[in-house]
Amino acid sequence: MQELGLIFRALLRNKVGALLISLQIALTLTIMVNAIFMMQERSTQMQRPSGLDEANLFHLNNTIFAQEYNQQVNLEDDLALLRQTDGVVDAIQINAIPISGGGWSMGLKTEPGVDTSSTGVAVYMVDDHAINTLGLELIAGENFSPTDIEWRPSGKSTWPAKTIISQAMAEALFPDDWQSAIGKTAYINNDEPMQITGIVKSLQAPWNGWDGVERSMLVPYKMESSGSRFMIRTEPGRRDELMPIIEKALSESNKGRIIRRVTTMDETRERSYRGHNAVNKILSSVIIVLTLITGFGIVGLAMFSINRRTKQIGTRRALGATQWQIMSFFMIENLMISSFGVILGVAGAIGLNIWLVNTFALSPINMNLVLFGVIALYIVGQIAVLYPARKAALISPATATRTA
Repeated sequence: MQELGLIFRALLRNKVGALLISLQIALTLTIMVNAIFMMQERSTQMQRPSGLDEANLFHLNNTIFAQEYNQQVNLEDDLALLRQTDGVVDAIQINAIPISGGGWSMGLKTEPGVDTSSTGVAVYMVDDHAINTLGLELIAGENFSPTDIEWRPSGKSTWPAKTIISQAMAEALFPDDWQSAIGKTAYINNDEPMQITGIVKSLQAPWNGWDGVERSMLVPYKMESSGSRFMIRTEPGRRDELMPIIEKALSESNKGRIIRRVTTMDETRERSYRGHNAVNKILSSVIIVLTLITGFGIVGLAMFSINRRTKQIGTRRALGATQWQIMSFFMIENLMISSFGVILGVAGAIGLNIWLVNTFALSPINMNLVLFGVIALYIVGQIAVLYPARKAALISPATATRTA
């Protein structure tokens, strides 16, 4: 206790420096904890399964420019070509690519009428090969049959009689018993009925930042459109081999259109979350820089303190203080400074997190993360003060006899 009193009085003689380091520690803890929290949130989003067999899927754009182009006949020819290619498991025409950033959304409701609320859902227009092509898991109900598929000319605004929805969408429409959704009627465009005939386990929407990203629906449409997309699923390990083969085959089969943007789902995922990765790298850099600044600040304060107290340290050594006692003096002093900063930092971290939660609808911070930040900064502080403390311990007792 006598030692603690001595350390405390020494801190009061240099309270400005100690206070600045404490504030630096508090700022570092506040930003570190919330930066890691935001990185974890992004990492969790990036690891969500899309529901697709991503490793064996690729997609391409089919852009028609010819004036006399029979879209229905040529689409059937294209799908037949794709599905008959050696190594191709299945293929479909689709209006949007999951997690690509662009797509179509509508609202579904369980009761008709303009006054009833609807639940947003991503819409994928596909045929009866979609579940096999995308690698979806049908967990209830049944797939579309070929007779369910309708042609959708440009400008058509009505919807088919059947739909297959994701489990998340079933849970949103029927929260008490999502499995009861099979056979039920959902309403689109306020009053157009659609019977739910199937539920797939998972299918993400095109927008990875949407809070309803797991809510999707398949509708049985083939589209008559000058710009459409094909998704192709290959046998495992043959995707990269087949991509140029299929691109060439489609390009040569009809000169009235252009095949472009042949892209794997892996590339689509990477592009979709490129912003998340960039932000995580920036946040990591901020944490490292702040921690280094704090560490060097502790070193500077300790060195300054030692230089001011060189004769005092020499006197203590002359009176019998061991090297370890000198080292422990500065290490305990650092613990006291760090503790004050950590108390402020914990309050700051929680306060900033409350603001983030209220502003961006994030989940509250895990207190284990705060504890991690506290321990990390205590360790950084002790490592930073180790060299100055060791230098102080090596001051000779003869220093006490020298005139300052």
